[in-house]
Amino acid sequence: MIMLRKAIVGLGAGALLFGSAACGADDGDGSGGDSGEGLVVGFAQVGAESAWRTANSDSVQAAAEADDRIDELKFVDAQQEQEKQIEAIRNFITQQVDVIVLAPVVETGWTDVLGEAETAGIPVVLADRGIEAADEDLYVTRLGSDFVEEGRKAGSWTVETFGGGETTRILELEGTVGSAPANDRKTGFYEVLDGEGLDYELVDSQSGDFTAEGGKSVMETFISTHGLEEVDLLYAHNDEMGLGAIQAIEEAGFEPGTDVQIIIVDGSKAGFEAGVDGKVNYIVECNPVFGDQLMDVVVQVDAGEELEKFTPVEEGVFGPDDFEDELPNRQF
Repeated sequence: MIMLRKAIVGLGAGALLFGSAACGADDGDGSGGDSGEGLVVGFAQVGAESAWRTANSDSVQAAAEADDRIDELKFVDAQQEQEKQIEAIRNFITQQVDVIVLAPVVETGWTDVLGEAETAGIPVVLADRGIEAADEDLYVTRLGSDFVEEGRKAGSWTVETFGGGETTRILELEGTVGSAPANDRKTGFYEVLDGEGLDYELVDSQSGDFTAEGGKSVMETFISTHGLEEVDLLYAHNDEMGLGAIQAIEEAGFEPGTDVQIIIVDGSKAGFEAGVDGKVNYIVECNPVFGDQLMDVVVQVDAGEELEKFTPVEEGVFGPDDFEDELPNRQF
């Protein structure tokens, strides 16, 4: 099956949307390139909207290039547009890649195209984000973070920090509307707050689309609409939005981390630097560097091995006592 698909891929490789990384050129050691012994993998990435996403792409591309089991990784940056991801998947199907990897920009709208992959006999692996439960039969496994658990971790710190006092007033910067991390980080956070009986008020919650620009813009709106004098906590669904919000807070004459405490999710170098500077109070890690693990999963899937529906990536949490020591360990 691999040999047949390789032959067809060779005829149509020029039709791919954006070209490929880890192109598998034969380096003389008999592995990769045109040896026909490895897998051809199509990867439809969300985009490059954050340092996290860039680190994730770099990790996957480097792992594919270094892995003798992979002949070629066809990489598509969909620029946060579902339509481009769907187009990329259909190109992968036409070229009969061995395995399709998808990091879905949103949870819904995948039934038709993933059904086409199933009909073509090409297995699908989800990387990072998930899709709606109704389409679970259309992919083999999802490798990534437990976004609900990340939200729970943020919620537990909030209860520990603010529980037992007056009403905690919260602002929330949500990720891309309809995306799994935005939905799940919200769900897990309020699950804990409600379950533990925290007295809180959600002052406002809007999407910053996982970008620093979006976080800054929404935070400026929050400040002009509500002020910050009575706000206790900003919960940002990722580092980029949190860092953008910090800029807006400072420009408005407030002190981030003191006048308003801040939780961010990801754990980038810039996020930890903000923590060292006292501008962030708690970081929930979302680990993007899982390229080697993804290559193992791809090979297992192609071989028809049975896998759990969800394959987790290890992650931690960090407070002020951890920021300085952990900063040198950040890879993105």
